[in-house]
Amino acid sequence: MKHAKRLSRQRQRRCWRVSNKIKAHSTRPRLAVFRSHKHIYAQIIDDMAGRTVASASTLDKELRPAVTYGGNKAAAAAVGKAIAQRALAAGVTKVAFDRRQYKYHGRVAALADAARDAGLDLGAKPPAPEPKAAPEPKKKPAKKPAKKPAKEPAAAEAGKE
Repeated sequence: MKHAKRLSRQRQRRCWRVSNKIKAHSTRPRLAVFRSHKHIYAQIIDDMAGRTVASASTLDKELRPAVTYGGNKAAAAAVGKAIAQRALAAGVTKVAFDRRQYKYHGRVAALADAARDAGLDLGAKPPAPEPKAAPEPKKKPAKKPAKKPAKEPAAAEAGKE
């Protein structure tokens, strides 16, 4: 139960953080994303006027033949491209990306990237994390040359003969 409660709190905090950032850009309409297991939905909402400017989902009649399954990144990219085209047709070029409690990863990132590529201005793309450089292996000290066996004393040699 602790794990589920912690995840729920993380999602709630993420939702508040994203919401507060979007409120800072209140001049822009927001591109709101909802993700279910089987489908993905996106709509551009003008909060000043209180209306939806454009919407697209994997359930749309135009996208349904192109998308065989709505719960993957290819479907999210198709929805992102469609929402960008509909927004540009409605005269919206700049939006604030409202990902809600979802991480910017997977289907959500694919939708945003496709909308950005289709000409919609979502703001700067978040920087990709730099891969950590592998630590250099520690150099072993050079091996000392093996010592030659000590010669036996002359007295011992005389006894052998």
